[in-house]
Amino acid sequence: MSTLLKNAIYIDWKTLEFSQKNILVEENNNAIQFIENNELIAAKDDPEVLDCTGKLVTRSFAVGHHHAYSALSRGMGAPRKNPENFYEMLRYVWWTLDKCLDPEIIESSALVTAIACAKAGSTFVIDHHSSPNTVKGSLEIVAEAFDKVGISHLLCYEISDRDGTSISIEGLKETESYMLKHQGLVGLHASFTVGNDTMYQAVDMMNRFNSGIHIHTAEDTYDQDICLRKYGKRVVERLYESGVLKSSKTILAHCLHLDENEKDIIRNSPCWVVQNTDSNMNNNVGHFNSEYLGSNIMSGTDGMHSDMLRSIKAAFLAGQEYDSINCQTAYHRFRNVHRYLNENNFTGDSGNNLVVLDYDNPTEINQDNFFGHFIFGISSNHVRDVISNGRLILKNRQIITVNESEILEVSRERAGRLWKKMQNFTE
Repeated sequence: MSTLLKNAIYIDWKTLEFSQKNILVEENNNAIQFIENNELIAAKDDPEVLDCTGKLVTRSFAVGHHHAYSALSRGMGAPRKNPENFYEMLRYVWWTLDKCLDPEIIESSALVTAIACAKAGSTFVIDHHSSPNTVKGSLEIVAEAFDKVGISHLLCYEISDRDGTSISIEGLKETESYMLKHQGLVGLHASFTVGNDTMYQAVDMMNRFNSGIHIHTAEDTYDQDICLRKYGKRVVERLYESGVLKSSKTILAHCLHLDENEKDIIRNSPCWVVQNTDSNMNNNVGHFNSEYLGSNIMSGTDGMHSDMLRSIKAAFLAGQEYDSINCQTAYHRFRNVHRYLNENNFTGDSGNNLVVLDYDNPTEINQDNFFGHFIFGISSNHVRDVISNGRLILKNRQIITVNESEILEVSRERAGRLWKKMQNFTE
């Protein structure tokens, strides 16, 4: 199946050059084709035609760090204890939620996340999954849900010793089983919940599969305090000495509480940092500062939502006080996930991923002022159509690959079941 975008205002996502184009997109062709004078190639099947007159067309978006498992948390009741710090936020909210997940709830969480990503313009998600009481097969459930909607993915399981050795071993086994069939990363929760033996096994698996580690890093000072107390070194120093940072596929999420030496280590390593500003503000853990970290910085949502445009705007606004960031550098962080995926030869994020924006703005938009429109104008509300790997998955703001209303109806029932399990949860 192919799709023709007629009379589009095409924006090259790298150069930001504007041009009037007719764009042919195919599932079996990673590169888009520009068709002159509306002439279709006779050998091609009749494409579905979308009138894009006055619409902006550019590369679709991608999420650098997500937690689909948290998708059904919106509106849930208060935790059994009001968290007074970051550790208690994890213990009484997120570690309670992830222990209550079952296969059906995991499926609904992934489906609604994939739909939300598509409707916000993203066609690729790097996800960090956790379900300690439903480990085996959990990554396959997430992958199948994303595939149904049409969202490409790079998944990992959040391996941790916080629930005991048997659960961490299950996490290692689930990771290996999944990566034998799919592209993926080796997920670790954070240094403070991962012992030396588990860390060693995870890095060994990373090396055997030529993969990377995906880990939360110094999100809160608690991570640093525990690392210094148990290992006599700071978090990034421990990760470096363990071999985590040797891979260009490794992703360090958050990186808020680092000293200059840790930043030097990261900057001189091939690994990547992913910024999650609105999640950091929600958890009151601090603010991101890119100074000395280098250029391998991308943006994520950390499960707060699935809207990358919203995330990067939060990064820009908070960065006016806490970071060195302008409209241009914000756009580069927003797009750096493509560079991460491309440089590491991950599939699913090629040129035939596009978003059509119905941006009926009151002022002129062009190559010279695009960054200003990107930060202060364009939002997910302007996403009209989305093409993922050459396949039309969002048309006129409606998901066409799955029945969204049925999925939401089921998810509401499963969310109620999840919330009830959380209320009755005992450690």
